[in-house]
Amino acid sequence: MSVASRKPEGDAPAVVFDQVSKSFGTKQVLRDVSFDVRPGEALCILGRSGTGKSVTLKLIVSLLKPDQGKIWIEHDEITHLNESQLTRVRRKMGFLFQDAALFDSLTLYENLALPVLRLTNKSPQEVDFVVDRVLGQVGLAGDKRKMPSELSGGISKRAGLARALVLEPRILLADEPSSGLDRITASEIDDLLLREKAERKTALIVVTHDVRGARRVGDRILVLDKGILLAEGTFAEIEHSESEIARHLVTE
Repeated sequence: MSVASRKPEGDAPAVVFDQVSKSFGTKQVLRDVSFDVRPGEALCILGRSGTGKSVTLKLIVSLLKPDQGKIWIEHDEITHLNESQLTRVRRKMGFLFQDAALFDSLTLYENLALPVLRLTNKSPQEVDFVVDRVLGQVGLAGDKRKMPSELSGGISKRAGLARALVLEPRILLADEPSSGLDRITASEIDDLLLREKAERKTALIVVTHDVRGARRVGDRILVLDKGILLAEGTFAEIEHSESEIARHLVTE
């Protein structure tokens, strides 16, 4: 099978959507959506429920395939890659799920160590170092022996972020990172995302309903509605968009 590759001049974007469409049965969730995200840039995706935001993240990690269009992760066009090739590409990405997605039967340490043991050749001592470092980054150095059931909502979200970061991804995807959190805890998660972007030049793609958090984290905002890209740009640009829906979403 031939594999299409993007060969850009200079540095490749971290992620590119090129006229991507996706339907489920008769319902079209995305329609000819195009955007790109650069290393060290944060793109926040806003929109009402059911507008294709989370589907966009699933397409990026190839949990779903587009009906048409192309998706590049750095130099790899992923829509026709086989499972072995996708595994290689996915190692560049971390995913922060809404519910943290930790294994209930494993301690926090074991949850973080598992992907490192499976996907790298690090020694047990190196795994210990990596896990301890990442837990320290998110303020959970003293919690590594706890089970997920012992963690509060905010701590669980930090734990999910730690697992997303443990393989040092160049691209970090976050699905509603502030969902279910109080304002102070949500701001702490935002701070962790911003630090990751600044220190490691990680590309962030954040799906959120939290306009205040998006203003803090996002370099650019993308507004989806009924599968259509309504507006893209800075908050200031979208506040003056021709789309009334886009203007309303960023001023809530």
